[in-house]
Amino acid sequence: MIAIINTGCANINSVRFAFERLGQTPTVITSPEQLAGFERAILPGVGHASVAMKRLVDNGWQQAINEYQRPLMGICLGMQLLCESTEEGNVQCLGKIPGQVKALDVGNLTSPHMGWNNLSVNKEHALTKGLTLDEQVYFVHSFAHTVNDATLVSGEYGQTFSAIVAKDNYAGMQFHPERSAKVGARLLQNFVDWQL
Repeated sequence: MIAIINTGCANINSVRFAFERLGQTPTVITSPEQLAGFERAILPGVGHASVAMKRLVDNGWQQAINEYQRPLMGICLGMQLLCESTEEGNVQCLGKIPGQVKALDVGNLTSPHMGWNNLSVNKEHALTKGLTLDEQVYFVHSFAHTVNDATLVSGEYGQTFSAIVAKDNYAGMQFHPERSAKVGARLLQNFVDWQL
C-alpha cells in the first residue's frame, strides 16, 4: 500500500497515474495521522521550498515523516525537502538525507534545468536496478542537492548534482519519474520493490 502525501504543493495525479500503470493502487492522504498505516510513501512537490516547508510544519507532516520507519521517497521539490537545508528561501528542511540544496550553477546554460538528461550511477542500490548510462529522465529544477555520500545517481547541467539520493529508509529523485517514460516506470517499480 502506497501513500501519496498531499500537502497542496504538487500535482499529484501524474504520480498516482504512474503507479496505477504499474498495477498499484496508491492512496492520496491529506492527514499526517494516516501515514503510519501505509507500507511506503511518496512526498511529491513543486513550487517554492519555503512555502512547501511551512505547509509541512504547520500541518504536522514533519513529525509524521520523522517517525515513519518504512520506505519514503521525495520527488523533485519533495526530495529537496528531505535534505538538511535549501538556499531557496534559506530554510531548514526535514534533515532526513544529509546535504544541502543549492542553486544550480548553470554557467551559460538556461535556468531552470528543464528537459531530458542523462544519469550517472555513483553507487549500486535497489533503487538504481536496471539503470543504464544511455537512458534519460525528465528534469525541471533550478536548485539541486550537492553530491555527497547519500548520492546514488548524479546528473550534469552546468555542474554535477544529485539525481537520486538515499539514507536509511528515505530516498529522493530530483527528476520526475512519473514523466520519464519507461525509465521512470522502472525506477518507480524499484521503489515498490525496495526492501529495507
